[in-house]
Amino acid sequence: MEALFRHSPISLVIWDRELRCIWFNDSVHNHDIYGSELELGGHVTDVLRVRHPEFLQYAMEIVLSTDVPVLGHELRPAAARANDGYYSVALIRLDGPDGRPLGVCSIALKVGTGQQGGRLGLLNEAKSRIGTDLDPLVTSQRLAETAVPNLADYVTIDLVEAVPLDKEPLRRLKSTDTSIPGFYRAGAASIHADLRESLWARGTPVYVPPASPFTAVLTSRRSYFEPVLDTSPGTWLDSDPDRARVIRQTGMHSLMIVPLQARGATLGISVFVRSQNPVPFNRTDLTLAEELSARAALIIDNALRYTRERTAALAIQRHLMPHHLSGGSAVEVATRYLPADTHGGVGGDWFDVIKLSDCRVALVVGDVVGHGVNAALTMGRLRATIRALSKLEVRPDELLRLMDELAIDIARDCSDEGEGASTAPGIGATCLYGVYDPGTRRCTFASAGHPPPLIVSPDGSVDFAEVPPGAPIGVGLGSFESADVEVAGDSVIALYSDGLIEMDHDVDRGLQELRTALAAPVSSLDDLCASVVDTLAPDGPVDDDITLLLARTHPAAA
Repeated sequence: MEALFRHSPISLVIWDRELRCIWFNDSVHNHDIYGSELELGGHVTDVLRVRHPEFLQYAMEIVLSTDVPVLGHELRPAAARANDGYYSVALIRLDGPDGRPLGVCSIALKVGTGQQGGRLGLLNEAKSRIGTDLDPLVTSQRLAETAVPNLADYVTIDLVEAVPLDKEPLRRLKSTDTSIPGFYRAGAASIHADLRESLWARGTPVYVPPASPFTAVLTSRRSYFEPVLDTSPGTWLDSDPDRARVIRQTGMHSLMIVPLQARGATLGISVFVRSQNPVPFNRTDLTLAEELSARAALIIDNALRYTRERTAALAIQRHLMPHHLSGGSAVEVATRYLPADTHGGVGGDWFDVIKLSDCRVALVVGDVVGHGVNAALTMGRLRATIRALSKLEVRPDELLRLMDELAIDIARDCSDEGEGASTAPGIGATCLYGVYDPGTRRCTFASAGHPPPLIVSPDGSVDFAEVPPGAPIGVGLGSFESADVEVAGDSVIALYSDGLIEMDHDVDRGLQELRTALAAPVSSLDDLCASVVDTLAPDGPVDDDITLLLARTHPAAA
């Protein structure tokens, strides 16, 4: 404590609720941000010798009212030159035993020279906060929050694309007599919790005059810089009365508008405003805003690309997956399908129930390797192929062999290397195909590298059907074998994808958990389906789609 109070390079000052000094350590005398007359009872604006002490007062008031600490706030001595040192200040609220605020502790340390240190600190903060999520709205919001209050008092991020917001394209929205729908608001942050500066909420269209700095930035792809905002008659604000009103009410006095550009495209704009901070923006602030915006624009562009692909993949998958399955007179069926919500996008799981002749029914579950649009399209091709081949009434092993050959042909046709290529890129899919015959009470299975089916007997016992695993579809080995399994009446046949059993990558444990879950007593087949998924994946899919197909055989006639 003696070293902290008397020999530390860090100056500590405690201020009461009226922001009057009630304690300080000896280091304050070594720092030129405090006047020589610093004494107990002095108000913060009287004892500090810094540029714009009123802004530090405002920051302290915010800390007192919100209990949110301020870290890395910059203070410069009043007499400092351009290349002189600056101080990094932290403000922390001090509470009493009853939880009520007693005051604020300010901690100051001289950390650098010029403006470089503060700029790098903010960029480092942006690096750690921006880019950790492939959601354009989250990235936009983090950019806005990173810049407030260290750079600006109010920041908005407005995008020209509506895809991540699931809204109508801007061109379909109606214009007003004075403005057009120019953007969708993706992010907003302010020193005021109620966002009193904002005319539009996140996710809603932002209207701007046809001729305004906002549209000019989109057209020119260059930043707009107005360090002293001109609100006198004859400016662009004449055609934007709503903004002019908010500017007057909140005291906005300095403005920067920066384009969000990535890979040659302009994604939108970021707007930086000062109101409570009395210091106008300077060119260094503009450079910092442009660096922050450039960093965020690349992440937003990646997020938009991911969002577009995942939206397309989901649409394809919903269109290609069966919507009304029926086992006819052979079986009662229940299914669950949960797409994985990962950075890779939608996977390629599929399932099907196909009616055959003589009241027989084919049960199918498959899994295409990979994620995204390609996986969804490949899944659609394979599902259509297996439906067509099932009409040939061949044994399951022969059907998988034909499917393997066709998959190689499909891959070769889709290859960019041409017909003369020595090897074709494999599709890569696993599949379990079974045909149940209610007349013989027998189900004939064949597997292409897929996990084995389970049979739940009427007495509640659960056993794995012994089916030779075979090679995945698209490999070209054609090594498939059929296996006949006796299935009693009122039994349940369970087919599933590996996403259901990959519990912390321990497949053996997942298989045993599945076996236990299928033995649970439930009132209906659909309840059993739901119970199994809820038990094995209570938080939903993580890295892979989850597919479960249950088929209950009708009981034997009395």
